[in-house]
Amino acid sequence: MKPVRTASLALALCLAPLFAAEPFQAGIGRVKITPQEPIWLSGYASRNRPSEGVVHDLWVRALALEDSRRNRVVIIGADLIGLPRAITDPVAARLQKEYGLDRARVLFTATHTHSGPVVRSNLTAMYDLDAENARRVQQYGDVLAQALFDAAAAALGDLKPARVFFGAGRGSFAINRREPTPKGIRLGVNPSGPTDHTVPVIKVTAPDGALRAVLFAYACHNTTLTGDFYQISGDFSGFAQLALENRHPGATAIFFTLCAGDQNPHPRGTLELARQHGEGLAAEVERVLAGEMKPLEGPLRAAFLMTELRFAPHTREMFEQRLNDSNPHRVRHARLMLKAYEEQRPIRNAPYPVQAIRFGRSLTLLALGGEVVIDYQLRLQKEYASREPLIVAAYANDVAFYVPSVRVLKEGGYESVDSMIFYGMPGPFDEDVEERVVKAVRQVMKRVGR
Repeated sequence: MKPVRTASLALALCLAPLFAAEPFQAGIGRVKITPQEPIWLSGYASRNRPSEGVVHDLWVRALALEDSRRNRVVIIGADLIGLPRAITDPVAARLQKEYGLDRARVLFTATHTHSGPVVRSNLTAMYDLDAENARRVQQYGDVLAQALFDAAAAALGDLKPARVFFGAGRGSFAINRREPTPKGIRLGVNPSGPTDHTVPVIKVTAPDGALRAVLFAYACHNTTLTGDFYQISGDFSGFAQLALENRHPGATAIFFTLCAGDQNPHPRGTLELARQHGEGLAAEVERVLAGEMKPLEGPLRAAFLMTELRFAPHTREMFEQRLNDSNPHRVRHARLMLKAYEEQRPIRNAPYPVQAIRFGRSLTLLALGGEVVIDYQLRLQKEYASREPLIVAAYANDVAFYVPSVRVLKEGGYESVDSMIFYGMPGPFDEDVEERVVKAVRQVMKRVGR
């Protein structure tokens, strides 16, 4: 009888993993956020009228994950130019109140499509909207805030056993856009400039292997469609998400943008190119999903930090001199800055969010606010990725300005100087901007055990 008991025990031990609890619970939520009326589109200062039709719908998509210790995180993606703190902070506070989620455990991301609506308090200095169009933007902000909460709540209410995997592919259409010329850096095409074509992919499946969600990313501006395009769309990322969801009915695809501040699609300029880039990206994600992927593990650790970035010194006289500028955007910006001086609140510093979510010892998702240039992605990958995979997302939690590296800052150009006009910021950052960002990254990485 003794050998029989031993054999039975051995068989039970072999079969135990088949019946053990799954390492994660996962839930999905999604809410359509396509505007119900024509609305001003964001991203290009040249636009002079509201939207004219819809190519495809825009969505807020959310993924909730819970590990075996009941640690939770919620990752929210939106088909929008950016999500400002004026919207994300109240939504995060509501999620904390109603679901007990610490701020570090809610991540907001945006695809940065330039064919989506102006989002309240994001890039609003780019346009001089009349009362009716300003009303529509304000009203849309209220709808958006509710949609973000509803998508997260739906995901938290949908938790089911799941498995999570990581893999990576390669994109092909991003190119550095900081083109050197005899007159300085201009927005163009720079084939010799730094890029990173990595396409990280996170797969979420049911215990039987059925795909429930896929998160994927790429370091490329969502600007295939240019300022003369007036239809609402998600640009290439919208086409990519749709392609994946069509191939996997019932699954949800969430795209988030990596450090794409100085990366553009190439070529660009037509709806057909946006479709080609998106479907090509989806095909590469599909290839990764079909191959061998690394199982992710718990516990889920998270950290969130607000640091401050300093602007270079500026004076009232600097902005007074710009009041007679021939560029109306520079004049409007000068008036905005002078108003801040008159109210004795000139902008000297700016809050900046940095967040990290770590899956056991198997993957870390680092999330940086703003339009971060590719130098950060390359630097942080070099510093951290040799130990375990690292995803460096940008456009996360707040999009209040571009974040140049010290190299880009010294070279000048749109990302370091001119863009500040449209974001309503006083001017370029101080030369310590890169080290301040990296210092904050190191703090949150240490908090999650990296």
